[in-house]
Amino acid sequence: MRRFGRTLVTAALAVTLVGGTAGWASGDSQEAVTGPPPGTAAWRADTVSGRALPDPASAAPREVAAFFAGLDDTARQQLLRSHPLVVGNLEGAPLPLRYEANRIAVAATGEARYASLAAPDRQILAFDPRGRGQVAEVFGDLEHAEHVSVIVPGSDNDAAAYDAPRGPYTGPAGMARALREATGTGSGTGSGTGTGGATAVVAWIGYTTPVGVGLDAADGRLARAGAARLARFTAGLDAVGAPDPVLFCHSYGSVVCGLAARHTDAADLVAFGSPGMRADTAAALGTGARVWAARGPSDWIADVPNVEFAGIGHGADPTSAAFGARRVPAADVQGHTGYFMPGTQSLAAFAAIAEGAVR
Repeated sequence: MRRFGRTLVTAALAVTLVGGTAGWASGDSQEAVTGPPPGTAAWRADTVSGRALPDPASAAPREVAAFFAGLDDTARQQLLRSHPLVVGNLEGAPLPLRYEANRIAVAATGEARYASLAAPDRQILAFDPRGRGQVAEVFGDLEHAEHVSVIVPGSDNDAAAYDAPRGPYTGPAGMARALREATGTGSGTGSGTGTGGATAVVAWIGYTTPVGVGLDAADGRLARAGAARLARFTAGLDAVGAPDPVLFCHSYGSVVCGLAARHTDAADLVAFGSPGMRADTAAALGTGARVWAARGPSDWIADVPNVEFAGIGHGADPTSAAFGARRVPAADVQGHTGYFMPGTQSLAAFAAIAEGAVR
């Protein structure tokens, strides 16, 4: 009878969560963008020097890397010009080739909302115009970095809004710039380029995020699709020789990271402003990465019940003692998006984790 009572309480909390009285509000239902990028059919039908091209849907990133390593520059440029959307999103393809391909792909859309992404100083590592659009941008020298961090954001992020005006240290790009500057290797100029420096940071909007904090944000459907894409993205980093990344996972992005954790080679996984990671404990994530968690005192995410019932809710609070994550100090963080504000304890701790300075 006691177990039945606990189930009823959990169900009631889940309904509360969805109904919006615990911090959730209405949001539009989103269709997850999955699968290989546009132009894949033409890519599959093409060849180079009589060789079949690696299938974007099934070829492992290491296979892709080996394929490009066997091509001369003329063949690479031929593929880039003929199939920019595929090359720009192909995990394992050479990084400079992807940057160039995505400049072409962005410009080819002819859409003003994406125009700024095609600037010559941007290092756009992925661009997919389907749906609300997906984008990933590199800050720093990813080819030669000693440390790599990836920002995995939550709701209301997409390619269309990526360059929209917002607080300088909020949003995926703002967080990435702030983190790189805090490590001492960034210029803080907002440019994606930069040679030298030990740390590179990627702002990764490589999945369809929820809009608002409605049912999409309360269940795991979009997170599951995002987790598969994040796992492939990190495999792509590995294939081009990048060091094992630190994943900084904000809000619903921490749900994505929780589901992807066992399928990545991340060195550290940092959840902040998290509604839960779809696991009862850090050990249950099934990762060899160190797991960290932070939540500021005025972050509204604290009002979201940490339950999971019938697929609704994301489970245990990562900042709770029972979860077992390492705590990141965040006593001076303001609101839900203030974790990367210069001078905060959280940003200083994040920078130390990103640089591998914490043991």
